[in-house]
Amino acid sequence: MRRPIKKRPIVSPDIMYGSVDVERLINYIMLNGQKETARKIVYSAFETIKNDKEDGGEPLEVYATALRNAGPLMEVRSRRVGGANYQVPREVRPERRTALALRSLTAVSRKQKGTPMHKSLAKELMLAAKEEGDAVKKKEDTHKMAEANRAFAHFAW
Repeated sequence: MRRPIKKRPIVSPDIMYGSVDVERLINYIMLNGQKETARKIVYSAFETIKNDKEDGGEPLEVYATALRNAGPLMEVRSRRVGGANYQVPREVRPERRTALALRSLTAVSRKQKGTPMHKSLAKELMLAAKEEGDAVKKKEDTHKMAEANRAFAHFAW
């Protein structure tokens, strides 16, 4: 029997830009319910992007491009068939794609020790917008794994 469809909470747009995607980024950055701290981090990262001379530009455009470049189109999911587990390549739904992109962008930004979070977030967003950086590398690794297991695509459910 299939699982029931999960009811996802509706995210309201953020204060400064009026964008739902920016509010989602704020929610992914937030730790221990400290939303105001997360807002400061995201907005100062956007300021850094705006003030950057060579890589910067309009922060919302850079952010949208980074999301598009960091989100995988294919992923592998484990499927048990006849006593063996197969890594079956599947297409990623758009909501999951943005969630995976946000998750990888925030994880890569947190991993950079020694730099303030807003600077590492701004740097990673600019790199992802140029199709570089660790978040895009993770997406490419996911695509390579899906390509390598293409032979098991007929097990897709």
